[in-house]
Amino acid sequence: MYRSLAVLAAGMFAIGTDSFVIAGILPDAADSLGVSVGTAGWLLTAYAFTYAVLGPVMAAFTTRWPRRTLFVSGFAIFTAGNLVTAFVPDFGVALAGRALAGLGGAMVTPAAVAAAAALATPERRGRAIATVMTGLSAATALGSPIGTVIGSVSGNWRATMVFVSALGVLAAVGTALLLPAVPTPPAVPLRTRVAPLGDRRIGLTLLTTLLVYTGLYTVYSYIGESLDRATGGSGTTLAALLVVWGVAATVGTLGSGGLTDRVGGRRVINTAIVVAAINFALLPWTSSNLPATVVALLVWGVCGWGLLAPQTHRLITAMPAAAPLLTGLGSATVYVGVSIAPLVGQAGMAWHGAHWLGPVGAVLIVLGLGTAEAAHAVISRRASDGARSAQAEPLPTP
Repeated sequence: MYRSLAVLAAGMFAIGTDSFVIAGILPDAADSLGVSVGTAGWLLTAYAFTYAVLGPVMAAFTTRWPRRTLFVSGFAIFTAGNLVTAFVPDFGVALAGRALAGLGGAMVTPAAVAAAAALATPERRGRAIATVMTGLSAATALGSPIGTVIGSVSGNWRATMVFVSALGVLAAVGTALLLPAVPTPPAVPLRTRVAPLGDRRIGLTLLTTLLVYTGLYTVYSYIGESLDRATGGSGTTLAALLVVWGVAATVGTLGSGGLTDRVGGRRVINTAIVVAAINFALLPWTSSNLPATVVALLVWGVCGWGLLAPQTHRLITAMPAAAPLLTGLGSATVYVGVSIAPLVGQAGMAWHGAHWLGPVGAVLIVLGLGTAEAAHAVISRRASDGARSAQAEPLPTP
Protein backbone atom coordinates (compact mmCIF):
# COMPACT_ATOMS: atom_id res chain seq x y z
CA MET A 1 0.00 0.00 0.00
CA TYR A 2 2.73 2.47 0.97
CA ARG A 3 4.59 1.94 -2.30
CA SER A 4 1.38 2.70 -4.18
CA LEU A 5 0.71 5.79 -2.09
CA ALA A 6 4.27 6.99 -2.74
CA VAL A 7 3.70 6.63 -6.49
CA LEU A 8 0.48 8.62 -6.28
CA ALA A 9 2.14 11.27 -4.09
CA ALA A 10 4.93 11.62 -6.66
CA GLY A 11 2.30 12.24 -9.33
CA MET A 12 0.67 14.91 -7.18
CA PHE A 13 4.11 16.46 -6.70
CA ALA A 14 4.45 16.83 -10.47
CA ILE A 15 1.00 18.38 -10.81
CA GLY A 16 1.51 20.71 -7.85
CA THR A 17 4.90 21.84 -9.15
CA ASP A 18 3.32 22.79 -12.46
CA SER A 19 0.68 24.81 -10.60
CA PHE A 20 3.21 27.06 -8.86
CA VAL A 21 6.45 27.01 -10.84
CA ILE A 22 5.46 29.46 -13.59
CA ALA A 23 5.31 32.39 -11.14
CA GLY A 24 9.03 32.12 -10.40
CA ILE A 25 10.04 32.29 -14.08
CA LEU A 26 7.33 34.65 -15.34
CA PRO A 27 9.53 37.66 -16.27
CA ASP A 28 11.82 35.48 -18.40
CA ALA A 29 8.85 33.75 -20.04
CA ALA A 30 7.28 37.12 -20.84
CA ASP A 31 10.48 38.40 -22.45
CA SER A 32 10.94 35.22 -24.49
CA LEU A 33 7.33 35.14 -25.72
CA GLY A 34 7.26 38.85 -26.53
CA VAL A 35 4.50 39.86 -24.13
CA SER A 36 4.29 41.96 -20.98
CA VAL A 37 4.68 40.33 -17.56
CA GLY A 38 1.00 41.03 -16.87
CA THR A 39 -0.08 39.24 -20.03
CA ALA A 40 2.31 36.36 -19.34
CA GLY A 41 0.33 35.80 -16.13
CA TRP A 42 -2.36 34.25 -18.32
CA LEU A 43 -0.08 31.19 -18.44
CA LEU A 44 -1.05 30.59 -14.81
CA THR A 45 -4.70 31.28 -15.57
CA ALA A 46 -4.86 28.80 -18.45
CA TYR A 47 -3.51 25.94 -16.33
CA ALA A 48 -5.38 26.68 -13.10
CA PHE A 49 -8.77 27.40 -14.70
CA THR A 50 -8.71 24.26 -16.83
CA TYR A 51 -7.55 22.22 -13.85
CA ALA A 52 -10.32 23.60 -11.62
CA VAL A 53 -13.27 23.52 -13.98
CA LEU A 54 -12.55 20.20 -15.65
CA GLY A 55 -11.78 18.32 -12.42
CA PRO A 56 -15.43 17.40 -11.66
CA VAL A 57 -16.17 16.99 -15.39
CA MET A 58 -13.33 14.52 -15.98
CA ALA A 59 -14.12 12.65 -12.76
CA ALA A 60 -17.64 12.04 -14.07
CA PHE A 61 -16.53 11.31 -17.65
CA THR A 62 -13.77 8.81 -16.77
CA THR A 63 -15.52 7.09 -13.89
CA ARG A 64 -15.57 3.70 -15.67
CA TRP A 65 -11.98 3.82 -16.92
CA PRO A 66 -9.49 1.40 -15.32
CA ARG A 67 -7.53 3.46 -12.82
CA ARG A 68 -4.08 2.65 -14.22
CA THR A 69 -5.23 3.61 -17.72
CA LEU A 70 -6.67 6.85 -16.38
CA PHE A 71 -3.48 7.81 -14.55
CA VAL A 72 -1.15 7.00 -17.43
CA SER A 73 -3.40 8.88 -19.88
CA GLY A 74 -3.64 11.87 -17.57
CA PHE A 75 0.12 12.09 -17.04
CA ALA A 76 0.72 11.67 -20.79
CA ILE A 77 -1.58 14.64 -21.54
CA PHE A 78 0.02 16.61 -18.70
CA THR A 79 3.51 15.96 -20.10
CA ALA A 80 2.49 16.77 -23.66
CA GLY A 81 1.04 20.10 -22.58
CA ASN A 82 4.23 21.07 -20.77
CA LEU A 83 6.41 20.07 -23.71
CA VAL A 84 4.30 22.25 -25.98
CA THR A 85 4.81 25.17 -23.60
CA ALA A 86 8.54 24.44 -23.41
CA PHE A 87 9.28 24.49 -27.13
CA VAL A 88 6.82 26.72 -28.97
CA PRO A 89 7.76 30.38 -29.61
CA ASP A 90 4.16 31.62 -29.89
CA PHE A 91 2.31 32.89 -26.81
CA GLY A 92 -1.09 31.67 -27.99
CA VAL A 93 0.17 28.12 -28.51
CA ALA A 94 1.93 28.25 -25.14
CA LEU A 95 -1.43 29.13 -23.55
CA ALA A 96 -2.99 26.12 -25.27
CA GLY A 97 -0.17 23.96 -23.92
CA ARG A 98 -0.83 25.19 -20.39
CA ALA A 99 -4.53 24.40 -20.77
CA LEU A 100 -3.66 20.91 -22.04
CA ALA A 101 -1.43 20.33 -19.02
CA GLY A 102 -4.28 21.47 -16.78
CA LEU A 103 -6.58 18.92 -18.42
CA GLY A 104 -4.11 16.15 -17.59
CA GLY A 105 -3.93 17.32 -13.99
CA ALA A 106 -7.73 17.45 -13.78
CA MET A 107 -7.89 13.81 -14.86
CA VAL A 108 -5.39 12.64 -12.23
CA THR A 109 -6.04 14.54 -9.00
CA PRO A 110 -9.59 13.45 -8.05
CA ALA A 111 -8.82 9.87 -9.06
CA ALA A 112 -5.58 9.83 -7.03
CA VAL A 113 -7.38 10.86 -3.83
CA ALA A 114 -10.11 8.28 -4.44
CA ALA A 115 -7.50 5.59 -5.17
CA ALA A 116 -5.69 6.37 -1.91
CA ALA A 117 -8.94 5.82 -0.02
CA ALA A 118 -9.61 2.56 -1.90
CA LEU A 119 -6.12 1.14 -1.28
CA ALA A 120 -6.24 1.67 2.50
CA THR A 121 -8.14 -0.10 5.22
CA PRO A 122 -10.85 2.04 6.88
CA GLU A 123 -8.74 2.80 9.95
CA ARG A 124 -5.84 4.02 7.75
CA ARG A 125 -7.88 5.86 5.12
CA GLY A 126 -7.28 9.36 6.49
CA ARG A 127 -3.52 8.85 6.63
CA ALA A 128 -3.53 7.40 3.11
CA ILE A 129 -5.30 10.45 1.69
CA ALA A 130 -2.98 12.78 3.63
CA THR A 131 0.06 10.92 2.26
CA VAL A 132 -1.04 11.48 -1.33
CA MET A 133 -1.97 15.12 -0.72
CA THR A 134 1.49 15.68 0.81
CA GLY A 135 2.72 15.63 -2.78
CA LEU A 136 0.99 18.98 -3.34
CA SER A 137 2.46 20.50 -0.19
CA ALA A 138 5.92 19.25 -1.12
CA ALA A 139 5.53 20.90 -4.51
CA THR A 140 5.25 24.32 -2.84
CA ALA A 141 8.26 23.71 -0.60
CA LEU A 142 10.52 21.91 -3.11
CA GLY A 143 9.14 21.59 -6.63
CA SER A 144 8.51 25.26 -7.36
CA PRO A 145 11.86 26.48 -5.91
CA ILE A 146 13.78 23.76 -7.78
CA GLY A 147 12.10 24.77 -11.01
CA THR A 148 12.90 28.44 -10.35
CA VAL A 149 16.57 27.61 -9.71
CA ILE A 150 16.76 25.55 -12.91
CA GLY A 151 15.41 28.48 -14.91
CA SER A 152 17.76 30.94 -13.20
CA VAL A 153 20.94 28.85 -13.47
CA SER A 154 20.31 27.78 -17.06
CA GLY A 155 19.23 31.27 -18.09
CA ASN A 156 16.28 29.70 -19.92
CA TRP A 157 12.77 29.40 -18.48
CA ARG A 158 12.03 26.61 -20.97
CA ALA A 159 14.42 24.35 -19.04
CA THR A 160 12.02 24.63 -16.12
CA MET A 161 9.15 23.37 -18.27
CA VAL A 162 11.30 20.45 -19.44
CA PHE A 163 11.92 19.66 -15.75
CA VAL A 164 8.18 19.59 -15.08
CA SER A 165 7.68 17.41 -18.18
CA ALA A 166 10.28 14.97 -16.84
CA LEU A 167 8.35 14.77 -13.56
CA GLY A 168 5.25 13.88 -15.59
CA VAL A 169 7.11 11.11 -17.44
CA LEU A 170 8.43 9.64 -14.19
CA ALA A 171 4.94 9.73 -12.69
CA ALA A 172 3.47 7.95 -15.73
CA VAL A 173 6.16 5.25 -15.70
CA GLY A 174 5.89 4.74 -11.94
CA THR A 175 2.12 4.42 -12.15
CA ALA A 176 2.28 1.95 -15.02
CA LEU A 177 4.86 -0.27 -13.32
CA LEU A 178 4.13 -0.01 -9.60
CA LEU A 179 0.46 0.80 -9.06
CA PRO A 180 -1.66 -2.30 -8.38
CA ALA A 181 -5.19 -2.76 -9.64
CA VAL A 182 -7.50 -0.25 -7.98
CA PRO A 183 -11.28 -0.80 -7.84
CA THR A 184 -13.25 1.47 -10.15
CA PRO A 185 -15.38 3.79 -7.99
CA PRO A 186 -19.17 3.93 -8.38
CA ALA A 187 -20.40 6.29 -11.04
CA VAL A 188 -21.45 9.74 -9.79
CA PRO A 189 -23.15 11.96 -12.42
CA LEU A 190 -21.84 15.49 -12.94
CA ARG A 191 -25.18 16.92 -11.80
CA THR A 192 -24.77 15.17 -8.46
CA ARG A 193 -21.19 16.41 -8.12
CA VAL A 194 -22.19 20.07 -8.43
CA ALA A 195 -25.58 19.85 -6.66
CA PRO A 196 -24.20 21.12 -3.28
CA LEU A 197 -23.50 24.49 -4.91
CA GLY A 198 -27.22 25.25 -4.59
CA ASP A 199 -27.01 25.24 -0.78
CA ARG A 200 -26.33 28.70 0.71
CA ARG A 201 -24.06 27.26 3.40
CA ILE A 202 -21.87 25.65 0.77
CA GLY A 203 -22.04 28.58 -1.64
CA LEU A 204 -20.96 31.15 0.95
CA THR A 205 -18.16 28.94 2.26
CA LEU A 206 -16.81 28.38 -1.25
CA LEU A 207 -17.16 32.10 -2.01
CA THR A 208 -14.94 32.78 1.02
CA THR A 209 -12.32 30.42 -0.40
CA LEU A 210 -12.59 32.06 -3.82
CA LEU A 211 -12.14 35.61 -2.53
CA VAL A 212 -9.30 34.84 -0.13
CA TYR A 213 -7.26 32.71 -2.54
CA THR A 214 -7.77 35.15 -5.39
CA GLY A 215 -6.33 37.81 -3.08
CA LEU A 216 -3.44 35.63 -1.93
CA TYR A 217 -2.43 34.60 -5.45
CA THR A 218 -2.75 38.10 -6.86
CA VAL A 219 0.70 38.65 -5.35
CA TYR A 220 2.05 35.14 -5.93
CA SER A 221 1.26 35.26 -9.64
CA TYR A 222 3.79 38.08 -10.03
CA ILE A 223 6.00 37.25 -7.07
CA GLY A 224 9.25 37.86 -8.97
CA GLU A 225 8.20 41.41 -9.76
CA SER A 226 6.61 42.02 -6.36
CA LEU A 227 9.71 40.99 -4.40
CA ASP A 228 12.41 42.28 -6.76
CA ARG A 229 13.65 44.83 -4.19
CA ALA A 230 14.31 42.05 -1.68
CA THR A 231 15.82 39.61 -4.20
CA GLY A 232 17.80 42.11 -6.23
CA GLY A 233 16.54 40.27 -9.31
CA SER A 234 18.30 37.04 -8.29
CA GLY A 235 16.42 33.89 -9.25
CA THR A 236 18.33 31.90 -6.63
CA THR A 237 17.26 34.30 -3.86
CA LEU A 238 13.69 34.12 -5.10
CA ALA A 239 13.86 30.32 -4.99
CA ALA A 240 15.10 30.47 -1.39
CA LEU A 241 12.15 32.71 -0.51
CA LEU A 242 9.80 30.24 -2.15
CA VAL A 243 11.26 27.51 0.06
CA VAL A 244 10.47 29.67 3.09
CA TRP A 245 6.94 30.16 1.83
CA GLY A 246 6.53 26.45 1.10
CA VAL A 247 7.79 25.36 4.51
CA ALA A 248 5.44 27.84 6.19
CA ALA A 249 2.60 26.55 4.02
CA THR A 250 3.30 22.99 5.15
CA VAL A 251 3.36 24.08 8.80
CA GLY A 252 0.08 25.93 8.33
CA THR A 253 -1.56 22.96 6.64
CA LEU A 254 -0.46 20.46 9.28
CA GLY A 255 -1.10 22.70 12.29
CA SER A 256 -4.49 24.10 11.38
CA GLY A 257 -6.31 20.77 11.62
CA GLY A 258 -5.54 20.22 15.30
CA LEU A 259 -6.12 23.89 16.04
CA THR A 260 -9.57 23.67 14.45
CA ASP A 261 -10.43 20.73 16.69
CA ARG A 262 -9.30 22.62 19.80
CA VAL A 263 -10.65 26.16 19.31
CA GLY A 264 -13.21 25.78 16.53
CA GLY A 265 -13.17 26.48 12.81
CA ARG A 266 -14.67 29.97 13.00
CA ARG A 267 -11.87 31.32 15.18
CA VAL A 268 -9.14 29.79 13.01
CA ILE A 269 -10.74 31.02 9.77
CA ASN A 270 -11.29 34.57 10.98
CA THR A 271 -7.86 34.86 12.58
CA ALA A 272 -6.09 33.56 9.48
CA ILE A 273 -8.02 35.95 7.22
CA VAL A 274 -7.44 39.03 9.41
CA VAL A 275 -3.71 38.36 9.86
CA ALA A 276 -3.27 37.62 6.14
CA ALA A 277 -5.08 40.85 5.19
CA ILE A 278 -2.87 42.96 7.49
CA ASN A 279 0.24 41.18 6.19
CA PHE A 280 -0.70 41.92 2.59
CA ALA A 281 -1.64 45.53 3.32
CA LEU A 282 1.90 46.05 4.64
CA LEU A 283 3.70 44.34 1.73
CA PRO A 284 4.61 47.57 -0.13
CA TRP A 285 6.91 48.34 2.83
CA THR A 286 7.87 44.89 4.16
CA SER A 287 8.88 43.63 0.71
CA SER A 288 11.48 46.38 0.34
CA ASN A 289 14.18 44.41 2.20
CA LEU A 290 15.07 40.75 2.60
CA PRO A 291 14.60 40.18 6.39
CA ALA A 292 11.13 41.75 6.45
CA THR A 293 10.18 39.81 3.32
CA VAL A 294 11.11 36.53 5.01
CA VAL A 295 8.79 37.36 7.91
CA ALA A 296 5.99 38.37 5.54
CA LEU A 297 6.31 35.10 3.62
CA LEU A 298 6.24 33.06 6.83
CA VAL A 299 3.00 34.74 7.89
CA TRP A 300 1.58 34.42 4.38
CA GLY A 301 2.35 30.70 4.14
CA VAL A 302 0.99 29.80 7.57
CA CYS A 303 -2.22 31.84 7.27
CA GLY A 304 -2.92 31.14 3.60
CA TRP A 305 -2.51 27.38 3.69
CA GLY A 306 -3.77 27.18 7.27
CA LEU A 307 -7.18 28.20 5.97
CA LEU A 308 -7.71 25.02 3.94
CA ALA A 309 -8.40 22.59 6.81
CA PRO A 310 -10.97 24.73 8.69
CA GLN A 311 -12.71 25.64 5.44
CA THR A 312 -12.96 21.95 4.52
CA HIS A 313 -14.15 21.20 8.05
CA ARG A 314 -16.87 23.85 7.67
CA LEU A 315 -18.04 22.35 4.38
CA ILE A 316 -18.23 18.82 5.77
CA THR A 317 -19.93 19.98 8.97
CA ALA A 318 -22.60 21.72 6.93
CA MET A 319 -23.34 18.68 4.74
CA PRO A 320 -21.64 15.51 6.10
CA ALA A 321 -23.28 13.11 3.63
CA ALA A 322 -21.66 14.90 0.68
CA ALA A 323 -18.13 15.04 2.15
CA PRO A 324 -16.24 13.55 -0.85
CA LEU A 325 -18.01 15.84 -3.32
CA LEU A 326 -17.49 18.90 -1.12
CA THR A 327 -13.78 18.20 -0.79
CA GLY A 328 -13.48 18.19 -4.58
CA LEU A 329 -15.48 21.40 -4.92
CA GLY A 330 -13.32 23.08 -2.27
CA SER A 331 -10.13 22.16 -4.10
CA ALA A 332 -11.58 23.29 -7.43
CA THR A 333 -12.56 26.64 -5.92
CA VAL A 334 -8.98 27.26 -4.78
CA TYR A 335 -7.78 26.81 -8.34
CA VAL A 336 -10.52 29.02 -9.75
CA GLY A 337 -9.13 31.71 -7.44
CA VAL A 338 -5.61 30.94 -8.64
CA SER A 339 -6.80 31.32 -12.24
CA ILE A 340 -8.51 34.69 -11.61
CA ALA A 341 -5.62 36.13 -9.59
CA PRO A 342 -3.28 36.86 -12.56
CA LEU A 343 -6.01 38.93 -14.21
CA VAL A 344 -6.54 40.92 -11.00
CA GLY A 345 -2.77 41.27 -10.64
CA GLN A 346 -2.41 42.51 -14.20
CA ALA A 347 -4.98 45.24 -13.51
CA GLY A 348 -3.27 46.07 -10.20
CA MET A 349 0.14 46.47 -11.83
CA ALA A 350 -1.34 48.78 -14.46
CA TRP A 351 -2.86 50.82 -11.61
CA HIS A 352 0.12 51.28 -9.33
CA GLY A 353 2.85 48.73 -10.05
CA ALA A 354 3.75 45.26 -8.77
CA HIS A 355 4.88 46.48 -5.33
CA TRP A 356 1.30 47.50 -4.51
CA LEU A 357 -0.34 44.20 -5.35
CA GLY A 358 -0.41 43.36 -1.62
CA PRO A 359 -3.08 45.96 -0.78
CA VAL A 360 -5.08 44.88 -3.85
CA GLY A 361 -5.06 41.32 -2.55
CA ALA A 362 -5.88 42.53 0.97
CA VAL A 363 -9.15 44.05 -0.27
CA LEU A 364 -10.29 40.68 -1.61
CA ILE A 365 -9.16 38.92 1.57
CA VAL A 366 -11.21 41.32 3.72
CA LEU A 367 -14.26 40.66 1.54
CA GLY A 368 -13.66 36.99 2.30
CA LEU A 369 -14.00 37.76 6.00
CA GLY A 370 -17.50 39.08 5.33
CA THR A 371 -18.59 35.98 3.45
CA ALA A 372 -16.99 33.75 6.11
CA GLU A 373 -19.15 35.36 8.79
CA ALA A 374 -22.21 35.11 6.55
CA ALA A 375 -21.52 31.39 6.06
CA HIS A 376 -21.14 30.90 9.82
CA ALA A 377 -24.47 32.67 10.43
CA VAL A 378 -26.34 30.53 7.90
CA ILE A 379 -24.80 27.30 9.17
CA SER A 380 -25.58 28.17 12.80
CA ARG A 381 -29.14 29.15 11.96
CA ARG A 382 -29.72 25.95 10.00
CA ALA A 383 -28.31 23.86 12.85
CA SER A 384 -30.48 25.71 15.40
CA ASP A 385 -33.61 25.19 13.28
CA GLY A 386 -32.78 21.49 12.99
CA ALA A 387 -32.36 21.16 16.76
CA ARG A 388 -35.70 22.87 17.42
CA SER A 389 -37.44 20.63 14.88
CA ALA A 390 -36.00 17.53 16.53
CA GLN A 391 -37.24 18.71 19.96
CA ALA A 392 -40.70 19.45 18.60
CA GLU A 393 -41.23 15.96 17.16
CA PRO A 394 -43.70 13.92 19.29
CA LEU A 395 -42.32 10.92 21.11
CA PRO A 396 -43.30 7.59 19.58
CA THR A 397 -46.21 5.79 21.23
CA PRO A 398 -45.02 2.79 23.28
